[in-house]
Amino acid sequence: MDIVVKNLTKVYGNQRAVDDVSFRVKTGEVLGFLGPNGAGKTTTMKAITTYLNPTAGEIFVGDYSIHEHPEEIKKRIGYLPESNPLYQEMPIIDYLKFVARLQNIDSSKIEDKIREMVDVCGLEGEKHKKISELSKGYRQRVGLAQALIHDPDVLILDEPTSGLDPNQIVEIRELIKKIGREKTVILSSHILAEVEATCDRIMIINKGKIVADGTSEELRKHAQGNEILRIRIEEAPPDDIFEKLRTIDTVDLVDFINKEENTFEVHSKKEMSSRKQIFNLCVENHWILTEMSPIETKLEDIFRELTLS
Repeated sequence: MDIVVKNLTKVYGNQRAVDDVSFRVKTGEVLGFLGPNGAGKTTTMKAITTYLNPTAGEIFVGDYSIHEHPEEIKKRIGYLPESNPLYQEMPIIDYLKFVARLQNIDSSKIEDKIREMVDVCGLEGEKHKKISELSKGYRQRVGLAQALIHDPDVLILDEPTSGLDPNQIVEIRELIKKIGREKTVILSSHILAEVEATCDRIMIINKGKIVADGTSEELRKHAQGNEILRIRIEEAPPDDIFEKLRTIDTVDLVDFINKEENTFEVHSKKEMSSRKQIFNLCVENHWILTEMSPIETKLEDIFRELTLS
């Protein structure tokens, strides 16, 4: 079930929390939604879930409009908010039974659904405890179980791995990727490495506007601009290598990474590549080229560049 956001705007007083945002998320796609605090991520997700009404714009979940069919949309969305509100004094099983009834799951199927969620979300060892007795990580698993129990077409996850240990993060990440093969998933997180590992596509929002949208590879390529290479050359004086690398007509900049190890960072001129010329230089001078690899722009650097301006 696709999500289509058209010209979404939300104004609080004099502040435009979301400013004329448009995008589409396709079925079977996991979208990573990134942005600094106050950028408009949570406001956008709340609008999609019909939790709040936008000031302007339209959102369709499948064929349903948030303005005309909010109740139909709610049936088809699973939502894990960042705060993960839970009834602390309820045992896990009772809470999931309560949520299943709220979602109008057939009473004959509730027990099977609860067993499925306990298994999928890794709650078997804790299932008889009260929610108040759980660690933060296990409470997060209960929150994920309540978002999934009615088998929604769309899943909205706001900081889904908050409070989880590294092993749990890997497990939840794999679960989200598995879910994403059949459902439409929007995942918000401050952990950039997690978004990159989990999501098919990344969208960055800043000051209410979308500033980047694409795969991590596309974002890197766009931000990278010029070719940057890491070079290691053995059996030659580093200063000689440095000076001769600078004479290559496609090279814009040369710098040492580690002079003792004869490693260099070579920046090519715009829209040019220096790989062939570097190789030929080594052959001509009888140098041993042991490494020539591209230096990729980190997702963290792209994020900072787009959100600190």
